Amino acid sequence: MRTATIERNTKETKISMTLTLDGSGKAQISTGIGFFDHMLENFARHGLFDLELKAEGDLQVDTHHTIEDVGIVLGRAIREAVGEKKKIVRYGSKILPMDEALLLCALDLCGRPYLVYDLKLDREYVGSLETEMIREFFYAVSYAGEMNLHIKQLSGSNDHHIIEGAFKAFAKALDEATKIDERITGVLSTKGSL
Repeated sequence: MRTATIERNTKETKISMTLTLDGSGKAQISTGIGFFDHMLENFARHGLFDLELKAEGDLQVDTHHTIEDVGIVLGRAIREAVGEKKKIVRYGSKILPMDEALLLCALDLCGRPYLVYDLKLDREYVGSLETEMIREFFYAVSYAGEMNLHIKQLSGSNDHHIIEGAFKAFAKALDEATKIDERITGVLSTKGSL
């Protein structure tokens, strides 16, 4: 089982997470931000990852610290769970429909962090989640996970659908990238390391 348990404690947040890449989609999530919990449950279910997460943050300030720090912890958990990256496919992509919304996610577990983010969100909030925090979350995941991550909205007008489609597309792309391919010897790179 490729599993990682990460804890992060600061003056702003206290986070504990266990991620299993080869899971069945089970999730136990509590961040205090209902819509964010729902998105992370979708990530686990559609990526077939098992995810346990308990996050306590300074929500009396706003959601920023909690969401960003959960992104950091998730990125670290992904990086630790894939380990030396031997035999993994490395790349993953998904074009995913969610009603009128169509989202693309492509990623490379290359060890070089980079985020390209192109979602057009009109509302300030979905539930109690500030929509500007979606970019901050994926930025934190990409940098802590040392992955090249592209998330692009191809169509859509409903912010709930756009955000949920992005999380599901990310889950499916990550599931593809972390799959083991026995034809690969070592890591999939001409450099011999990732």
